[in-house]
Amino acid sequence: MVFWARQVIDNVGGDPADNTVRNDEVVGSIPTSYLFLGQARRRLSGFVALLSYSRDMYLEFFFEQVLENFLCGLVHAFEHWKGAPRVLVEDNLRSAVLERRGTQIVFHPRLLELCAHYHCIPRPCQVRAPQQKGRVERAIRFVRDSFWAGRSFITLEEFNRQAWQWCEQVANRRRWPGDDRLTVAEAFAQEQPRLLPLPAHPFNTERILPVRAHKTIYVRFDLNDYSVPPQAVGRPLTLVASDQRVRILDGTQEIARHVRSYDRRQEILDPAHAQAVPESEALLDAAFARGESAAQQTLQLLKLLDLYGVEALRRAIRQALERDTPRSSSVAFLLRQQAASSSTPPPVDLSRHPAAQAIDLAPHDLETYDELAHHDHDKNDNSHE
Repeated sequence: MVFWARQVIDNVGGDPADNTVRNDEVVGSIPTSYLFLGQARRRLSGFVALLSYSRDMYLEFFFEQVLENFLCGLVHAFEHWKGAPRVLVEDNLRSAVLERRGTQIVFHPRLLELCAHYHCIPRPCQVRAPQQKGRVERAIRFVRDSFWAGRSFITLEEFNRQAWQWCEQVANRRRWPGDDRLTVAEAFAQEQPRLLPLPAHPFNTERILPVRAHKTIYVRFDLNDYSVPPQAVGRPLTLVASDQRVRILDGTQEIARHVRSYDRRQEILDPAHAQAVPESEALLDAAFARGESAAQQTLQLLKLLDLYGVEALRRAIRQALERDTPRSSSVAFLLRQQAASSSTPPPVDLSRHPAAQAIDLAPHDLETYDELAHHDHDKNDNSHE
C-alpha cells in the first residue's frame, strides 16, 4: 500500500514578540496533526496527539477528515490521558481555524465549545513558523517508519487496537528527550497529575445533519442508505452519526438506529421497516411490468401512506393484488371505499402544512342562535293570529 503524508495540524502559539515558542514549557499543551495513510477503498487519516512535555502519544485512525473526527480524536486522547491539557496547540487546520488575518483569529465554534467543555485554551501556531511544529512532525515520521511499515489489518477497529498497542509498547517506552534515564511513560507519570481533571461527561462529537426519505424508506449518509419507518417517508428528519452508530430522529423522537457502515453503496435495513408495507414492492413490480411508471406509482403510494396510514394501505394493496389491478389508482379507490364504509372520515395529514395547523377560529357568540330561535318563535305566533 502506498503511503503519502500531508501535514494539516492546528493552532497559534505564544507571545507574538517571541521568535520561538517552546511548547514543552506549557505542561499539557498538545500539538495535533493529521496523517494520510494509503490508497485503500477509503483513505485512512491518522490523528496524532502529543503531550509536549512528556511526548506521550495518542494515535487513532479515521476514514474521513471531517470536523467531527478531529474533535472525536481530541476527546479520545483526553480520555486516554485521564486529563485535559491547559493549552491546545494547533496549526490553522480548517477544523479549528475558520479565518485568520495576522493575529486576529476566528475559531470554529465547535472547537470553542470543546475547549470550554474541558477548560483548555486554543492557541494556533504562527503562520510560517515550522519550529513550532517540529515535535509533532517528528512524531508523524515516527508513526510512518515504526508503526505503518509492514502493517496488515482487516477492520478499522482492529487497526486502531494495533495502533494503541504500539503506542503503549513502543512509542511510550522510548527514551524521554528531557532525561535519557527516563522513558516517555515515566515522564508522563510526572505530567499526568498536572493535567486538568475531566468533566463528568465527555464532549458530544456526533455529526448532526438534516435528511429526508423522499421516495423510499431510506435516507442517504456517507455513501450508504439507512432505513426509516414508512411513516417517516417525506418528512424532514435529523440524522445523528457517531463513529459507531447512526440514529435518525423525527423531532425529538428516535425512530431508527443502525450500526454505522463504512462500506459504500450499501442498504442498511431494519427488517421491521421493510415489514411495515412489504406488499408495496410486489405491487410496484407488477405495475412496472404493465407499463406504469415506478416513480409515479411510488409517489402516489407515499401520498396514500401519509393520508391513511400503514395498516389501511397494506389491506388495500393486498386487495389490489388479489383483484389483479396493481396500480396506485386502484389502491386509492379501495382506500376510499374503506373510509366510506367506516364511521370515521379519512384522516387528513397536516404535518407538512404548519400554517394550517396554526389557524385559530374565533368562537361564535351563541346568543345569535338564541335570537334566531326567538325570531322563528315570534313568526310562528303571528301566523296563528
